[in-house]
Amino acid sequence: MRPPPRPSSARAPASLREPRMQPMKPSAMSKRKLRESSGESAECISQVQKILRERFCHHCAAGKLFGMEQQYRHLLELLKRTTVHGESNSALVIGPRGSGKSALLNHVLKDLREVEQVRENLLEVHLNGLLQTNDNVALKEITRQLQLENVVGDKVFGSFAENLAFLLEALRKGDRTSSCPILFVLDEFDLFVHHKNQSLLYNLFDISQSAQTPVTVIGLTCRQDILELLEKRVKSRFSHRQIYLMNSFDFKQYMKIFKKQLSLPAEFPDESFAQKWNNNVQHLSEDRTVQGVLQNLFQHTKDLRSLHLLLMLASSAVTVHHPLLTAADLQEASRQHSTDSKANIVHGLSVLEICLIIAMKHLNEVYDGEPFNFQMVYNEFQKFIQRKAHSMYNFEKPVVMKAFEHLLQLELVQPLERPSARAQREFLLLKLLLDSSQIMEALQVYPNCPTDVKQWATSSLSWL
Repeated sequence: MRPPPRPSSARAPASLREPRMQPMKPSAMSKRKLRESSGESAECISQVQKILRERFCHHCAAGKLFGMEQQYRHLLELLKRTTVHGESNSALVIGPRGSGKSALLNHVLKDLREVEQVRENLLEVHLNGLLQTNDNVALKEITRQLQLENVVGDKVFGSFAENLAFLLEALRKGDRTSSCPILFVLDEFDLFVHHKNQSLLYNLFDISQSAQTPVTVIGLTCRQDILELLEKRVKSRFSHRQIYLMNSFDFKQYMKIFKKQLSLPAEFPDESFAQKWNNNVQHLSEDRTVQGVLQNLFQHTKDLRSLHLLLMLASSAVTVHHPLLTAADLQEASRQHSTDSKANIVHGLSVLEICLIIAMKHLNEVYDGEPFNFQMVYNEFQKFIQRKAHSMYNFEKPVVMKAFEHLLQLELVQPLERPSARAQREFLLLKLLLDSSQIMEALQVYPNCPTDVKQWATSSLSWL
């Protein structure tokens, strides 16, 4: 018998072979396109973050004013009369903190500087009551900002008024009519009132009332009773122009401000992304969750700084992989914004320190907020141990004292008076800087808090 024929090793022709599927490799062109699109996206996100940071953090004059049109026109007209016509004026911009006093002034100055005549002539001096704490420091700062250090040199002046008059005389171009107009901006104006004899205010207002160098004095303050603090001679030289700023908008206007503050400008480089972003902002403003977050903030404060901080926290979550804001981002930002810092400190305390705080809480309830000392807190703590009969909480007195001193260092407890060297630490009078609600909220989220301690915190005074 003939053996069966062996299979031929010859390969089948190419036309008869089955086509083998090979993985497709991305071409160089598609790789380049992918890289370019991701690069554009990263650049886009970077520009968005830059625009929003400048808007929320720097309070730049490029932003928008809300509900201040009348005050804006008033202040602009006032400063124009000084810079263009050489009139001297004085005014106070009064409003609560965060109402937009500095933003209003920055907008007015920005628009004024666009006028060529103003840009070439106007001299600005910005003083702050927190920095210039007395008239001599203020005068040195005026000299520095007017760049007159070389003119003053080592000259000795008999009085503050003489020194200021010399500085203004040095700025004259030749005659009285062609002097450079000077704008004095006094931030925290109410602090300048406490300077000795109010010499700085008296002389600035006196010059603004006389026919000398054109000078305008603008004061920014949050004190409504500021005129009552001025001396009679100072008040008589003040023009009594007062510009009031109040956050008088309702929640609908507040929502419009929210949309305008988050929207990208029309001149944004990537138009398609800007449109997508602005559409998303519109959807967010209609979202019930977002409206709830903003309603809570609005009821707490109408201060636009608080809104800017909330939006800043939310916009920090924007990345290449998460390019658009969501309601969850705003909820998380609201949680961070309303976080109680003292309650956060309580989360990191030991169980012994928590027990001492609860003992202080009970002492506050028993004695109606009267001050206490360490010995009273220790006795209260001992009552708890005896009642529960737990040896695990039975620490020696020096250990408890050390825990108590740690609470003092954290400033959760404050002494009523400065401790002297002779006074015994155990009997130093103190007060607790946490209220009951803060303590209970902190205990709810305290990790692995013993049940006995929680029950002690929530218990009434019946067991005493």
